[in-house]
Amino acid sequence: MLSLGLGLVLVTAVLLVVLLGQAATLASRAAAAADLSALAAADAARGLRNGDPCTVAAEIAARDGARLDSCELQGPSGDIAEVRASVGGAFGLGRGEGRARAGPPP
Repeated sequence: MLSLGLGLVLVTAVLLVVLLGQAATLASRAAAAADLSALAAADAARGLRNGDPCTVAAEIAARDGARLDSCELQGPSGDIAEVRASVGGAFGLGRGEGRARAGPPP
């Protein structure tokens, strides 16, 4: 009975470590997708890239395997992009979210 209990504790600990690793990976992927999407949207808003800024941001997020949750243009001339992106985990388990803001240099 004692060995069965120890085995259950070990399996639970391993599962917890795997889930924490997955959460960290998803958060990192979502943050990277949000960063790249915000940069692309800011470039499009400034005219350095063709297309609607939020459409461009959605395309970049999709290339990274993420979904663009929101896209807003801010600033006096609308050239600062703030985006939120999310990435789903394997088998629908977990979700990572990232947020980024980009614009022209000061």
